[in-house]
Amino acid sequence: MSYTFTRLSPRGMIAFGHDILMAAVSVNVALYLRVGADLFNRLDLLLVATPLIAALAAIVFYTMGLYRGVWRYASMRDLVAITKSTSLLILIFALVMFFVTRLEDYPRSAPLINWFVLMALLGGPRFLYRMIKDRRVNLSHITSNTQSIPSLLVGAGDGAELFLRAVSRNPHIHYTPIGLVAEQKSRTGLDIHGVRVLGLIDDLEDIIRTLDKAGDKPQRLILTKDDWPGEKVRELYDIADKLGIPLARLPKLTDLKSGANDAIEVRPIDVEDLLGRPQKALDKSLPRTLVTGKRVLVTGAGGSIGSELVRQICSFGPAEILLVEASEYALYTIDMEVFRTYPGLKRQALICNIREKTRLNQIFTETQPELVFHAAALKHVPLVEENPLEGILTNAIGTRNVADACVTHKVQAMVQISTDKAVNPTNIMGATKRIAESYTQALDLKKTGCRFVTVRFGNVLGSTGSVVPLFQKQLNTGGPLTVTHKDMNRYFMTVREAVELVLQAAVLAQKDNTLDGKICVLDMGEPVKILHLAEQMIRLSGFEPYKDVDIEITGLRPGEKLFEEIFHGDEPPTPSGLEGVLIATPRVRDADELSATLHSLEDLCLHKESADALRAVKQLVPELKHEKLG
Repeated sequence: MSYTFTRLSPRGMIAFGHDILMAAVSVNVALYLRVGADLFNRLDLLLVATPLIAALAAIVFYTMGLYRGVWRYASMRDLVAITKSTSLLILIFALVMFFVTRLEDYPRSAPLINWFVLMALLGGPRFLYRMIKDRRVNLSHITSNTQSIPSLLVGAGDGAELFLRAVSRNPHIHYTPIGLVAEQKSRTGLDIHGVRVLGLIDDLEDIIRTLDKAGDKPQRLILTKDDWPGEKVRELYDIADKLGIPLARLPKLTDLKSGANDAIEVRPIDVEDLLGRPQKALDKSLPRTLVTGKRVLVTGAGGSIGSELVRQICSFGPAEILLVEASEYALYTIDMEVFRTYPGLKRQALICNIREKTRLNQIFTETQPELVFHAAALKHVPLVEENPLEGILTNAIGTRNVADACVTHKVQAMVQISTDKAVNPTNIMGATKRIAESYTQALDLKKTGCRFVTVRFGNVLGSTGSVVPLFQKQLNTGGPLTVTHKDMNRYFMTVREAVELVLQAAVLAQKDNTLDGKICVLDMGEPVKILHLAEQMIRLSGFEPYKDVDIEITGLRPGEKLFEEIFHGDEPPTPSGLEGVLIATPRVRDADELSATLHSLEDLCLHKESADALRAVKQLVPELKHEKLG
């Protein structure tokens, strides 16, 4: 691919002007270094030489393409280009000076001195700028790369530059970058380490077709940024699929920094990349100050959220971790994991169903926890619809039991984990979680001495019972994938995001008295269409939707909504002070009145009075819309 003249960007114009000025300065400095104070007797010569070299520099530097490179990424390749341009300029300048002045007053050694001076004046500022930006000196040079996979890099920023540098250092990286596509129009036509920016991401299809016609079609598209929004990844994935080119992404920038493993390998796009927003990276230093040295109890410790909570809490150095779980196998699994990973950490594995108030209070009396994270729940909507009394007893009554134990035993703070299904619920699971929210909110407003905070989020990718593992199992058996409705949307987050939000909420509850009774909600961006997710999971597995693997629309299940919400109409969201976290204004209930109602509801459930229990749930959650309750 040959270079063509391109219009200079504003930054390119600045660099162009800088270099012309340096050329004019260099001829004066060079002559002074050669003749010293006698320079002032040769002003007539300088009046000719200075504008001449400036004019020649403008022609030579522009023609040699010095302004396609990005100063931020100045490298040895740029130094070679400067050397060539400077050598050509000094040669032409010396010849012209010979014809103009016969070099009578211009020393014959001056051009050589001028070459060294100009090299310093052109190269020095570029590499000083690079050093300031990188805060280090990196003289790694770019070598030719003859690896086997021609690749087009999507993005022309830090990630692309670091990857190109890694490719130059390591001949065992099996990718040959043949071009870049940029987000910024100003970078079109420039290059980074000699790899040309061919155009904008919006023109990706046209760029690939042009490369294909030239016989340079890429065999891989590589995303070079960590934080591509999910909708952009989905768009690029569709383009790549349409053109028959695999889409991959780089490791994180920290893995590409100097000193990291040089065996850089791109990784396939996975489901987490298809979120409708960049993943939130919350500050881990605050939870560390809260957890370190504390006795921490986690209910539902063997579940998807509970086990990740345990892992992150253990990494913060608690005095003791207390694992409360009803499932023997799940408890055994997380207990053994903690033992292997943190053998010196004091821990207790405690079998307990949170519906058993006596057992729960015994545990609190014996262990005296200081922080409680309540993750135990029945969360599978269809199963709770079939077993509504069990859902009420676990999610509503069980939460009351945990919260009351926290008050009785003077726990510092309890974090209640909730769900977007608690907002305007259409199923018993969502209604029971809304009751749990109401009770902990009411206790927090009552000022019992224990802080209560509720954390609400949407579907967790990969959690037990969620749609992604279901799709993966269906793919493993050859399909079909089952979607209940073609228009169904859901909010998604990763397990890491969910747990970090829970830990941040614990910090907020301890430090911010203005959060009384309020709910922390992750800003989850735009919801993801489930049908689209199913199609993309099929493509990620190397198949074509509806041809290799079918998708069946099965119809909405009992209690299922087309669209989930994360805020009720009476819960206007406000910022929390933490990026990516919003606060839902509480809907106030009286704690004593709610406690009495829950006591009556518990009796109805224990006596199997299903109809009366469901009517009581409807009274507690008036916005519940359920087919059995009207």
